[in-house]
Amino acid sequence: MTMRKRLELTVYAPPLEGRDGRPLAIVRGMELALPGLRLEWEVDKEGRPVPLPQREAWLAEAATRGKLPLLCNGDESYPVTISGMYRFASASAGRQPQLQINAKLPQDAAVFAAAADMLEAVSEGARAFWGRAAPDDAALDIAYQIAPTREGPPAPPRGLPALKLFEHIRSPEIPYYLGWLNYWSDAAARAIGFPDPARDTEWLSRARRTATGGWIVQLTEAPLDLDDPAHLEALKRAYERFPEIGGRGEP
Repeated sequence: MTMRKRLELTVYAPPLEGRDGRPLAIVRGMELALPGLRLEWEVDKEGRPVPLPQREAWLAEAATRGKLPLLCNGDESYPVTISGMYRFASASAGRQPQLQINAKLPQDAAVFAAAADMLEAVSEGARAFWGRAAPDDAALDIAYQIAPTREGPPAPPRGLPALKLFEHIRSPEIPYYLGWLNYWSDAAARAIGFPDPARDTEWLSRARRTATGGWIVQLTEAPLDLDDPAHLEALKRAYERFPEIGGRGEP
């Protein structure tokens, strides 16, 4: 598929089990959030879209194997994809296995306008612990907050804080990192101490509650661009306010 700047959604949830209806809820929720989106194609080994006439049955069967296989919108000029991977307990927070859901979409006005709704729909459909959405350039800088160097610990760019590896974080409810848009389940919000009306005026001004009691929290009005000093400072302020994120509040 054609490479272009992308918005990346990443969501962490309990693993799929048996006749789990969450994959269909995730996919339908994303479709409803972005007008005109239909995720009705799988991707073959050559990277080509293949129609799925029985998508619901296909998703249900895959769920029994603990999988959310790669789905796409079938448009190679405007590719939208979503998939889920099983994270082993040894590589996950709290030493508990997780389902990691990844969606990628082109960066344009329609996607940015629907991004918060998509993140909410995917997260709530997955019954997620937490999730985030970020433009891919910002997501790469954020990834360096965790990536080890030859010398050992991470050396994040731009003065961002180093974060713990996922498996060194004590609980799956604690977010590993931040994004432009953040989904925190009620349990995740409580784990990081959000909201505190006295301290969170900035974040509450761009936050909303979800149907299950979680939160969508937007760090900056425009999509996160870490070349913008105001955006970089907003991200740093958020990390300073929430030291639990990335396991920094743990001994």
